This record gives sequence, structure tokens and C-alpha cells, in this order.
Amino acid sequence: MNADREQAGLRPSVALLVSHPAHFIALGFGTGLAPVAPGTIGTLMAFPIYAVLGRWLSPVGILALLPVLFALGVWACGRTGRALGAADHSGMNWDEVVAFLLVLVFTPPGLGWQVAAFGSFRFFDIVKPPPIRYIDRTVKGGIGVMIDDVLAAFYALLVLAGARMLLA
Repeated sequence: MNADREQAGLRPSVALLVSHPAHFIALGFGTGLAPVAPGTIGTLMAFPIYAVLGRWLSPVGILALLPVLFALGVWACGRTGRALGAADHSGMNWDEVVAFLLVLVFTPPGLGWQVAAFGSFRFFDIVKPPPIRYIDRTVKGGIGVMIDDVLAAFYALLVLAGARMLLA
């Protein structure tokens, strides 16, 4: 786990959440306030967001929106990290939301595939295989918060692609 997260000791509060739009976004619309596993809760938040976006946008439209959501996360997580005194506080989970939205765009329909996508993404986000761990430790600020989860999403997508090939 990132040392910044451990040494901060600060718990985001409802007051912080509603004090600025950046904090509301970075804290995953409040899911980052979860006392246990805020990253997992943030990842789960991507499911309803994807469902809502899917009512108005095609998968290609959602893909086109993701760079905007990523950039929004760089700004929001950078500002919120400074407010919390930790560059990558565990309560900031917009990175999980955006990265898992990317995974969901390519996830085949069906509960089994969704569970596999969720599990593989969480695995790579927690374990942080190379180069994710290196980036997590060296790239600071909002870009550092966001980019390592996008890499975890790509690993998860590779697992899903491999599973599809084996099952086809």
C-alpha cells in the first residue's frame, strides 16, 4: 500500500466531501467515506454510473467520455490529495470508478463476466504488478492517482480477453 495513504491518518469527512466539487468527485460521490475498502466501494460505484451512461451513450460514446473523466480526476484527486495531506489517500476512489468504467465498456454481457471483470480489476489494483507499483510509488499528484488504476484496468482487460479466447 502507498506510504502516503498510511502516514496521512486523516479520514475524509462529510464536511470535506461537500466543501468543494473536487472533493465530491475525488471521493467518488461519497463512496470514499466508507470506513472499510473505499476502493472496492468506488469500483462498485462504476456499475450504476455505467448503466446510466449506457442509457444515453453507446460504448464508443462512453470511451470518448473517459478521457474527460480521467482529466477531471487528475484535477479533483490532486486538489483533494492536497486537502487531505496525502497525494494518494485511500478515500479518493474516482480513479477506481473511471478505470473500471473502461473495463465495463469491454466486458461481455452477463453476471459471470461482470464478476470476473470486477475481481480481476480489484486484484490488479491491489497487487499492483509491474509497472503499476513503480508508478504508484513515483508519480505523484492527480496524474499518479489516476494512471495506476488505468494500468490495472488494462491488465484486467487482458485477463478478460484471454478468458474469452479460451471459452470461445
